[in-house]
Amino acid sequence: MIKTIVILLIFICSYALTEARQQAVAVQYVRVAPYEEALKGFESVCDIDIKRIVAPESEDSDIIGQINRIRPNIILAVGVEALSRVKKIKNIPIVYLMVLNPQFILGEEKNITGVSLNIPQEKQLQTLLNIFPNTEAIGLVYNPDKTGCMVKRVRDATQKVGIKLIAEQIHDSRDVPLLIEHMRNQADIFWMLPDITVITPETTEFLLLFSQENKIPILTFSEKYLELGALISIGIDAFDIGKQAGEMAKEILSGKCVDDVRQVDARNTIISINLRIAKKLKIHINENIIKKVRVVH
Repeated sequence: MIKTIVILLIFICSYALTEARQQAVAVQYVRVAPYEEALKGFESVCDIDIKRIVAPESEDSDIIGQINRIRPNIILAVGVEALSRVKKIKNIPIVYLMVLNPQFILGEEKNITGVSLNIPQEKQLQTLLNIFPNTEAIGLVYNPDKTGCMVKRVRDATQKVGIKLIAEQIHDSRDVPLLIEHMRNQADIFWMLPDITVITPETTEFLLLFSQENKIPILTFSEKYLELGALISIGIDAFDIGKQAGEMAKEILSGKCVDDVRQVDARNTIISINLRIAKKLKIHINENIIKKVRVVH
């Protein structure tokens, strides 16, 4: 009899602990390696049960309804599509990650915070100047509706260190080649921003050809462009972004108001250099720099 009671008590206690364990719902719309890395980073610092909803794979298209039925303690919005959808929920804390320029999606929501894909432009510029200390002028092309806020930060950063910024506005990708041509003999480096108006297959091909013909290196935001001909990329560390989001979630789950958990940019970067392109452009990269970056050939 006593043995039965003890077993019953153990079962009840185990059940109670399971019930008390906090739960998150992670919503995403694609399965890609950076998202998976970010979720691993989150799990490495935040010990919580996570139920994942990958929208295209879900039998139930009513994502909001699924979340409300689960009633999680917190929601993870992985990517811009997920954030755009779940921001309608007002009664559950939401932490976003892997989202570029979240300010274009969010309004005055009080229950949302997170980590953007943005790398502070001041940090990127300092990295660039460490590699190319003789830089005097930087060129870029942008759509103010897409990356205007980003360019403002670039402008502020370049003014602080006395670098000339040649920033050309566009609203149609067909104008990109002409504006890039205007930078011939003016810009020492071209800064490629993650601007969907500017970066198309056609404009990318033109820009890379322009770079090689005029010996103007390209700074980009993704290593994939190094394989095509850009010289240097300053990209995000997806695992660490996940860790940042996990740290935020822990604060919220421990009772801190979401409004008091400040939205932040990515804190870590992955710097990559294509030495084959450096050789083509006749640019020497300091050996001490090479030791600290990811080398692409």
